[in-house]
Order: sequence, then C-alpha cells, then structure tokens
Amino acid sequence: MKKYLLVFVFLLSASIVFAGLNVGIKVGYNAAKLSVNMDTITTNFKSGFQIGAFLRIGKRLYVQPELYYTTQGGVFTSNISNWKQNVKLGSLDIPLLLGFKIIKNNNLNLRILAGPAASIIVNKTIEGTENITDPITKADINTVNWNIQAGAGVDLWKFTLDVRYQFGLNQLIKDVGNLKFNSHNNVWVVSLGFKII
Repeated sequence: MKKYLLVFVFLLSASIVFAGLNVGIKVGYNAAKLSVNMDTITTNFKSGFQIGAFLRIGKRLYVQPELYYTTQGGVFTSNISNWKQNVKLGSLDIPLLLGFKIIKNNNLNLRILAGPAASIIVNKTIEGTENITDPITKADINTVNWNIQAGAGVDLWKFTLDVRYQFGLNQLIKDVGNLKFNSHNNVWVVSLGFKII
C-alpha cells in the first residue's frame, strides 16, 4: 500500500511541476457593503483588508486556490429612527478560482479569473447607538457564507495585481423580527501578491 501511495505522490508532484506551479503571499484592500432589502434602512461601504496565500497550478489555463484572513462588514442606518449599527466581521476566506492567461510570457501575464469562495466568519463585532435596542445581534449573522468572485489580474515578474468583485450567494444577516434584511455581502477587492515559487 505504501508503494502505491509513494507512486501516487511522485506522479502528482511530477504533473504539478510540468503543469506549472506558483506559490505566493498576498495582501489587499477591500470595500465591502452589506446589501439590505428595505427602503427604511441604508448601508454604506466599509473599508477592510486581507492577508494570506495562494497556489496557482497550470500554464495558460490554471486553477488558483487561496486562503486568507479578511476584515469587512457594513454600516446600517435607519431612515425613520435613531439607530445605527456598525457590523465588523473577520473571516477566513477560501476561494477556488479558474483562470485564463490572455497574454502569457515569462515576465508578463494578463489574466481573467472566476470561481466560488467559502467564507467562515471567525469574529463578529457590532457597535450600536447608545440607549437604543439595536435589532442586529451576533446570533443573526451566518457563520458560513458562500460567494462568487470574478475579476482580472496582471503578473509582472514575481508580482501579481488582482482586481475582483465578490457577490454573496446566501443571506449573511438573517431576518430579524419584522425586519427583512435579505443582506448579501458585496465586496470590491484590490490585492498585491508576490510569487515565492
């Protein structure tokens, strides 16, 4: 059994080497907005950051799994009362992207990419208005959320620059009493990476 496992690992390693492999780290800035489906409540974009790593397998057509920590959230404001809530989220994000290099050479690549991303919320902070009972609580925020990412990127030598849009597929904030938030996570991301391998 061990022989078969060693042969499998060897073949997998060889296929990765011949297919092309990059491993890198990345940091980024994001502007997130938690949508709301009510005329009486408005939301604003909230700035955040991300830091993590990526793996790219393939040459012109490639697969790119990633793992990074990101901060995001949104600010909810009522148009008819005095409450305002600042929702801050920290999550582990795991995208699995499929990409294509439109321009490909040794020092310059122009790419497009898209794919699903799982987001696991690891910390939640909600800041509200003093002396007012706020409708959103930590228990109303889903821990696991699903998103679609799409965007474009450019590689210059060992550096990568990506611009992406992320759309939430599920309701991140549950309906609270009579308030039907129907809140999805919408995020613009600009990230800079460095290919170690």
